[in-house]
Amino acid sequence: MSKSLYDTLDVSQDASAEEIKKAYRRLARKYHPDINKDAGAEEKFKEINAAYEILSDEEKRRQYDQYGDSMFGGQNFHDFAHSQGGANLDDILRSIFGGGGGFGGFSGARGGFGGFSGAGFGGGGFGGFSQPDLDVSAKIIIPFNVSILGGKHSLSYNNENFDVKIPAGIKSGEKMRVKEKGKVFQGQKGDLILNVEVASSPEYTREGDDLVKTIDIPLKTALFGGKITVDTLYKEITLKVKEETKNGQKFRVKEYGALNRKTQQKGDLYLVANIILPPLVTLDSELKGMMETKLPN
Repeated sequence: MSKSLYDTLDVSQDASAEEIKKAYRRLARKYHPDINKDAGAEEKFKEINAAYEILSDEEKRRQYDQYGDSMFGGQNFHDFAHSQGGANLDDILRSIFGGGGGFGGFSGARGGFGGFSGAGFGGGGFGGFSQPDLDVSAKIIIPFNVSILGGKHSLSYNNENFDVKIPAGIKSGEKMRVKEKGKVFQGQKGDLILNVEVASSPEYTREGDDLVKTIDIPLKTALFGGKITVDTLYKEITLKVKEETKNGQKFRVKEYGALNRKTQQKGDLYLVANIILPPLVTLDSELKGMMETKLPN
């Protein structure tokens, strides 16, 4: 039965506790990120810590000696650790060996040599061996337009490319579950839990279920009224502008906002007027002179 944890620490399967400790200290010094700047050193350091946490604990070592690399789905420990992507290796090993306890893990502050707390794991499961949590959490940033209209968004995870369906009206902070795209263990597949962040838009801001957009209105239209065309996320509309429209004035377009996924009702779109003054060089001299003398101060 394969026992790759011993290979990780470069010791034999019958190594004594003292030999395991010495090997760990030697390798931890060699691969600590404060000392070793090579690519992959940090991941190697995490694997060394994880292997030592298991093999330095009598109960966890007994479990591992009994089940071997079948506890890692038949993979050697290095491949198992790398197949987890960005998942927390400490949490995965904690679930595999059952119960509470304390994998201290790699410290981002890189103080000392980090390592694990050494607290024991509880029993639980068959012979102390329990099904790991196969769900994986990841962050996803989706375009603003897609968050309002819904649609497909392409993802790449664990060397697999696939599309996920984005529901219309989704907000930052919401979660989406993608079935059977998580970790794999002994034929079982977990889910991929996506933490949604919506990218900002150069045109729109979202206020609850309402959308706000600034639109340019020529001075003549603002003064005397008229019609302008406006692009919205749904379609192009014709907006009627009343005479004497002021800068910053809002126009409400009903149900052109974001979909509320609970009520299935859309919010409104508010168009904020930005009055565009014509450059003086474009005015004929007679009109310019008239405006200069006639316009009130």
